[in-house]
Amino acid sequence: MSNPNAIEVENVTREIATGRQLVKILKGISFAIAHGEFVAIMGSSGSGKSTLLGLLAGLDAPTAGRIALDGVDITHLKEDEMARVRGEKVGFVFQSYQLIPTLTAEENVMLPFELSGREGNGTGRARQLLEQVGLGDRMDHYPVQLSGGEQQRVALARAFMTQPPILLADEPTGNLDTVNGRVVMDLLIRLNREQGTTLVMVTHDQELSRYADRVLTLRDGLLVSDERKGQ
Repeated sequence: MSNPNAIEVENVTREIATGRQLVKILKGISFAIAHGEFVAIMGSSGSGKSTLLGLLAGLDAPTAGRIALDGVDITHLKEDEMARVRGEKVGFVFQSYQLIPTLTAEENVMLPFELSGREGNGTGRARQLLEQVGLGDRMDHYPVQLSGGEQQRVALARAFMTQPPILLADEPTGNLDTVNGRVVMDLLIRLNREQGTTLVMVTHDQELSRYADRVLTLRDGLLVSDERKGQ
């Protein structure tokens, strides 16, 4: 039987050395997220939520504990192996968009497909995704020619380019005004629902967290609340 969980985190700690001090950012976090679930991770600045998201993306390794993505234990993978897993299983939406300025919107969206080494031509899918996020008439524009909201929508289309089973979003509306923030959230939810993608979003915004199926709250590196909506 297939694993019912998209993400498994078991007693994960993360420590960093600053001078002679050892700072504990995460202090033994454990939880599991089911396939297709939309989970918001909340907490004040310094609670460890962005560090946790980075660990889930395999951008860093835990000091101790275990992390599995879609049934693959990523805890001790080498960088080339982790890069392959990221390419197959994880999409990432950053607060600061992270678009390449010398590429058009279409070329930015195409990038994960090209880096994955997949066969075929992904142009059709890239254009379809840009149409879905309302940028069908902006495909040939460069990031500098797009508003912040439009850049985030390009980043969102890029994250879905390889149809990842898991999407991680770090404050995806943090640099947007209310109207554009709502547009991006609506797109995230629609793509999550339509494609069954597991969505994990770090946010400090209580208003955004109400969209989630479940809210995990961190405080001082500890998981202090795990609230499922409707319970």
